[in-house]
Amino acid sequence: MVARLILILGDQLSESIAALNAADKASDVIVMAEVGEEGSYVPHHPKKIALILAAMRKFAARLRDDGWQVAYSELDDTDNTQSIPGELIRRADQFGTSEVIAIRPGEFRLIEALEDCPLDVRLLEDDRFIASHAEFEAWAEGRKALRMEYFYREMRRKTGLLMEGDQPAGGKWNFDHDNRKPAPDDVDFSGPMQFTPDDVVEDVLDLVEARFGNHFGDLRPFWFATDQGQARRALAHFVRYGLAKFGDYQDAMLADNQFLYHALVSPYLNIGLLDPMEVCRAVEEAWKAGDVPINAAEGFIRQVIGWREYVRGIYFHEGPDYPRRNGLNHQRKLPEFFWGGETRMRCVSKAVAQTGTQAYAHHIQRLMVTGNFALLAGLDPSEVSEWYLAVYADAFEWVEAPNVVGMSQFADGGVIASKPYVSSGAYINRMSDYCKGCHYKVSVKTGEGACPFNLLYWHFLDRHRDRFSNNARMGNMYRTWDRMDEDRRATVLREAQQVLDKMQNGEVI
Repeated sequence: MVARLILILGDQLSESIAALNAADKASDVIVMAEVGEEGSYVPHHPKKIALILAAMRKFAARLRDDGWQVAYSELDDTDNTQSIPGELIRRADQFGTSEVIAIRPGEFRLIEALEDCPLDVRLLEDDRFIASHAEFEAWAEGRKALRMEYFYREMRRKTGLLMEGDQPAGGKWNFDHDNRKPAPDDVDFSGPMQFTPDDVVEDVLDLVEARFGNHFGDLRPFWFATDQGQARRALAHFVRYGLAKFGDYQDAMLADNQFLYHALVSPYLNIGLLDPMEVCRAVEEAWKAGDVPINAAEGFIRQVIGWREYVRGIYFHEGPDYPRRNGLNHQRKLPEFFWGGETRMRCVSKAVAQTGTQAYAHHIQRLMVTGNFALLAGLDPSEVSEWYLAVYADAFEWVEAPNVVGMSQFADGGVIASKPYVSSGAYINRMSDYCKGCHYKVSVKTGEGACPFNLLYWHFLDRHRDRFSNNARMGNMYRTWDRMDEDRRATVLREAQQVLDKMQNGEVI
């Protein structure tokens, strides 16, 4: 008789995870399951599904090699119940136990499913993160505003990363001012390390193609790392060849270069193939060796121990209703061009096309192109959030919902952001080459060829004036709007509404 079942989910592929540390190799059984429910509750990108399933299979093999007994359910197994609770119940009957140890999942949906499971499920905290839930709650208690910058400083102090005694290295906590250079003429980084699929991965690709081939996105070519060794090689490749210029150009966008100087290690971090501290220490060592400037090292480390830890804290602090918030009451449906339909907006078209081929777009493409458009156009944040959760390989609800509902769509009413992240086409033009060759002209404000971002920017400000006119960071925008001629304002609003009406009617914009 087996003592307990030890559940390992597809984003918990770390040998140091608390559930394994609490387990007894001699008497417990590891349960891992590929289930249809997890692949289809939103239409996940085929590359994302393949990454997780391939990594799960390799992790299970590694556990077996280490002496663990692993009960593994493949997606097309005849007896597969196609849900996590169902597989736990099936394995409990098989092995004669009712006790389960599991790590608390990163989605309230799964937490509730495990809590409702008729077995004796003991949920442990996911200790792979730097800040525990208790630490985040202690930091948040009594604060009027939960701003990431101050939380980040606490994480720097806790980890000692980029610290000189009790002071930040270089004399500043944040070098973000140096990290806003527009797109360079040439990029001398070949991009993230790519891996040729082995037999395990090829089997998974065939399976995913058969089961999820109708989902948005290209399954092949597939080149993600699918085990810890490959993920570490991908990290080392980035640190050596891409990190030095990451800081300078992390906000830049190019139509014909999908990666610039980005690492693309977030999928590996978020499924457990990389540990956040090993990633940050590798970056810090490169800075200490004089191989990269401090703005690059600090900018990268802030993304990991600052932003990543912060949004996880926000997700659990705010509770299960957080992903469904709609503080601006935006109700428009997600247009078809988010799923690859035609649009004349070159920036949106390029960002969505890249998302389809790579299951990836970097943070500014997500925030200031697709996210910016969604906010300006008043799209339903629940639909927007589900889209981001579906199409990106690194998207799990604990990280996706705060980034979209909070940072991108301001649907949480300002929990994360002090102002909505909206801009006209000028920002996109400054940070990219998208506007070159676009059907629209970014310099045209109204009339034939006017950029929709320009029109919708003012439309957004006008319809939410009661909410934002007294915001200290938005006063200049409203003063500019008020100085415009009344007829021009009326023209802008009329043409913006025409754009929205065409979009909702399914016409190409």
